[in-house]
Amino acid sequence: MSRSAPRARTVPASRRRPGYLAAAAVFAAGMAGTTLPTPLYGLYRDELGFSELTVTLVFATYAIGVILTLLLAGNHSDRAGRRPVLLCALAFAAASAVCFLLEDGLPLLYAGRLLSGFSAGLLSGAGTVTVLELAPAGRRSRAGFAATAANMGGLGCGPLLAGLLAEYAPWPLTLPFLVHLALLAVAAAVVLALPEPVGGARAGARLEPQGLYVPPQVRGVFAPAALAAFAGFSLLGLFTAVAPSFLAETLGEKNLAVSGAVVFAVFLASTAGQACTGRFRPRAALPLGCLVLVAGLLLVGTSLWVKSLPLLVLGGACGGAGQGLAFRAGLTAVGDAAPAAHRAATVSSFFVVAYAGISLPVIGVGALTVWLGLRDAGLVFTVCVTVLAAFTGAWLARTPAPRDGG
Repeated sequence: MSRSAPRARTVPASRRRPGYLAAAAVFAAGMAGTTLPTPLYGLYRDELGFSELTVTLVFATYAIGVILTLLLAGNHSDRAGRRPVLLCALAFAAASAVCFLLEDGLPLLYAGRLLSGFSAGLLSGAGTVTVLELAPAGRRSRAGFAATAANMGGLGCGPLLAGLLAEYAPWPLTLPFLVHLALLAVAAAVVLALPEPVGGARAGARLEPQGLYVPPQVRGVFAPAALAAFAGFSLLGLFTAVAPSFLAETLGEKNLAVSGAVVFAVFLASTAGQACTGRFRPRAALPLGCLVLVAGLLLVGTSLWVKSLPLLVLGGACGGAGQGLAFRAGLTAVGDAAPAAHRAATVSSFFVVAYAGISLPVIGVGALTVWLGLRDAGLVFTVCVTVLAAFTGAWLARTPAPRDGG
């Protein structure tokens, strides 16, 4: 965090007690929009006639938006305040929904995903710290889980909501985004009612891009933790980008509500994995998370090989739990090891690697479908990410315990 960043002020307990839960609800509502199109990609593909590679490119545009935002504005709420940044994130989410509502071809799909990435990039930092800062004394641990549940729970609820509405309600490509716009309006009203945790926040503060930076003393902890995050987010990317296509084309399951529920299960398992992280030291949680992730990936690969929906769901849940366990442990280790003056930049760099994992391998899957078909491309993906996760877990198991101080 910048040395010149204003300190968070103390909010009276009477106002803070409901504040952090309300902030978590805002966080979840914003993040739900980032995965809302997941069960709908097949409908767009039928309507516009594009390939599976294009689906993955449209999806990956979201990750580009997240990474750009983390690099350019990852610590902006330290100066401008949490409330203006949260409102800006919700405005980007609303603009994304409008792009999908007005969609008449690929350009607006790309624009909608990019704007969604901008929203997620702002929410991932400002949303998390707002939940933590509005928590009453003695409830920081509970608030940390609330932020985790809001993030992953919101990501999981997006496909579930869209899948249910698209399958059982009218206007499958319209109603999900109208509902999300209504949720965003409520979220904006909540943000305006929340106290501002940052004392001395300056409206219109100038943007100061921080770029990528990992202090030398953190790199030994950062490298394996970031690799584990890359592998785990690759699994999340696979499910949020192409799982509905796997279900429809490989497993013969075309119910959009089922597609949304499968993706929801992965994110729910990730939330559960992160909730369990506190029971282990980072030294144990990181390799254990990688081991569980490897088991999940093997189950996913087997499900594609034998064409089994139950195995795919089990693999996604197992892999999601491993991803959550390793991700939160890695984030904790990196944050603890980073010096206070560079903590925000270091954590943002960690998220950049994670979001590279959610996009690059999935683009590879899309490209491989051109030559191998969807099922074989998925098998190649699972082999590659399994090797990466296994290598990272072995590396973590052999390295000394990370420092606890920063």
